[in-house]
Amino acid sequence: MAQQAYMTETDHGGSGPEHRGSRLRRLLKRLLKRLLDGWRGDPRIWRRGLVLAALALLLALVLRLHSRIPNTVGNLGSLTETFLPWLGLLIPVLLVLGLIRKSASALIAVLLPAIVWLNLFGGLLADRTGSGGNLMVATHNVNAENPDPSGTARDVAASGADVLALEELQASAVPVYERALKSTYKYHAVVGTVGLWSKYPMTDVRAVDIKLGWKRAMRATVTTPAGPLAVYVAHLPSVRVKMETGFTARQRDKSADALGEAIADERLHEVVLLGDLNGTMNDRALNAVTSQMRSTQGAAGSGFGFSWPASFPMARIDQIMVKGVEPESSWTLPETGSDHLPIAARVKVDTSS
Repeated sequence: MAQQAYMTETDHGGSGPEHRGSRLRRLLKRLLKRLLDGWRGDPRIWRRGLVLAALALLLALVLRLHSRIPNTVGNLGSLTETFLPWLGLLIPVLLVLGLIRKSASALIAVLLPAIVWLNLFGGLLADRTGSGGNLMVATHNVNAENPDPSGTARDVAASGADVLALEELQASAVPVYERALKSTYKYHAVVGTVGLWSKYPMTDVRAVDIKLGWKRAMRATVTTPAGPLAVYVAHLPSVRVKMETGFTARQRDKSADALGEAIADERLHEVVLLGDLNGTMNDRALNAVTSQMRSTQGAAGSGFGFSWPASFPMARIDQIMVKGVEPESSWTLPETGSDHLPIAARVKVDTSS
């Protein structure tokens, strides 16, 4: 009886992304076998749909080898990596077309991009949020043309964040944000177009040079109840997609390298980065930052956590990243008057070790 109970628990207890991916593969294979049995005797079953099969193989290669796509022409590699998860939408399209064509070749080929996509992003489909953490942080690109800065400030303050970063602050709107946030946050500092509000004391506040010629990044030490924490706020330059030049991101890439150098030189072990990086974790151009920090969404979120554009989020270009700090949960906040969604995370700061 004990052995039987163990086998039942093993068969039905798995709930992680690997288990779900394995179950999906089994279901696809079972469906494929059933279809092939039904189409048996059709001499053209393998010859039909060869173009669909080739497209499926190409999609699998793009997903698997996206880092090999060169950036020399219009930053095509970075553009592909920015929207890489969305390539998964092509898989059900190819599957349906393969079924319509009654092509065994196409259906077998579609398994490849499905498996690669699950290996890349299947983990993001699982809920990895926890209930722990001793500090809540949030960040929001408030949009320089925000029609209701006061309302936006109240909305993000209502999230309960202990530390709040704001980007794209217009000089004329800074007093509005300061008044709206004064009752919630005792400490704050604004450097150029970025600002940091905190319930805990802040020291060593200074601008971070990200090679722009104007101030769009800052650093401060926040003395949390668990110990000092280095908090960086950054708004990297915007990128554009143009027909004649492709994905123009040279200035963003240069600033990302400078930000990565500053974080690498940080003397404190516990570091949090909050901001609009105008790039996703998949984008190789942000490697100077992403290679040394963890995304809270990837480590402790649920879903992709897309933050832009707010009306129909398609990419997570707003980031909360940590080093020497344990992420516990990560999520997006409700829409405000900005074109970005605010994002938040709970982290565990422990400087005792």
